[in-house]
Amino acid sequence: MKLDVKIQLLKFCAQLVNAIFLVLDLNVAGCAVWILFSRGNLLAVLPSEELQTVGAGLLLIGGVVMVVGVIGCVGADRENRFLLLMYLVFLIVLLLGQLFVTLLLLISKEKIGGSLDATVEQMVREYGGKRNSQADRLMDSVQKSGACCGLAGSADWLENSYIQRLNLSGPDVLPCSCFSSYRPAVNSSWCSELLHYTPPLYGRGNSSYEQGCKEKLSDWLQENALTIVGMGVGLVLIQALQCVLVVSLFRAAGQTAALKRADRLADGDHAHLDQAPEGDLDYGEQNYGYEGPDDAYTDPARPACRHDNQNHS
Repeated sequence: MKLDVKIQLLKFCAQLVNAIFLVLDLNVAGCAVWILFSRGNLLAVLPSEELQTVGAGLLLIGGVVMVVGVIGCVGADRENRFLLLMYLVFLIVLLLGQLFVTLLLLISKEKIGGSLDATVEQMVREYGGKRNSQADRLMDSVQKSGACCGLAGSADWLENSYIQRLNLSGPDVLPCSCFSSYRPAVNSSWCSELLHYTPPLYGRGNSSYEQGCKEKLSDWLQENALTIVGMGVGLVLIQALQCVLVVSLFRAAGQTAALKRADRLADGDHAHLDQAPEGDLDYGEQNYGYEGPDDAYTDPARPACRHDNQNHS
């Protein structure tokens, strides 16, 4: 394969892989923003240092990749070996950082799951303490979407501070989100199936969920962790492929630069020969005019100077 064709093919592949890399990076950055700043999921109230580290690491990697991607595009387009070398170094650093974040998430998954369970238990105990609080809305969202009640079951709500003040022997009063269908009261988020619990204190609920949310939360955390790990592994594979392409393009660009230097040197040698004076063509040889054997004569004005065609000893 000709060198110029090889370079064009490598440039095209590098730009294509770089575009895929940037798309994956946008997804990873979106996950980081969701982990760190979203207020609509349980991770927002989850006090986990490992999870915060994962989110911050993903966000940092996402930001750096944007800059690195621009360097890679410019270096590949201009066949600039310095930019390609810088791009390769950044890729290696990003690769190590991505491996660290992915391994941290895998190692800390069980610990994050334990923190999630503890957070839900605390939300159950404190539910209803502050009206329309973020934690209450999240708990209602989990129970509605998961068709579940409490962490292990509806009996968990007996640990709630408000329910304990009612001195109930069973989970007769539950959050309205624990029922498959309900008609809430105007100023209360609590419902009951019992007839003697009437409005305005409580709403009317039907068919309360018996299953706890622990399994649903575990599945939810597992799916999100696998999504983040999957994108991380995808980035690692793309980065490895980028390293191979960049090294090949770096070597091809070096060969092109060497050929250009050789051409310049050759052109310089030709120019030097073209500029040589005409008298130098016979340099080192004495130029004698041709004379026949009978052309010898003696200059009358200068008899000592005899011109002939005989060799001089």
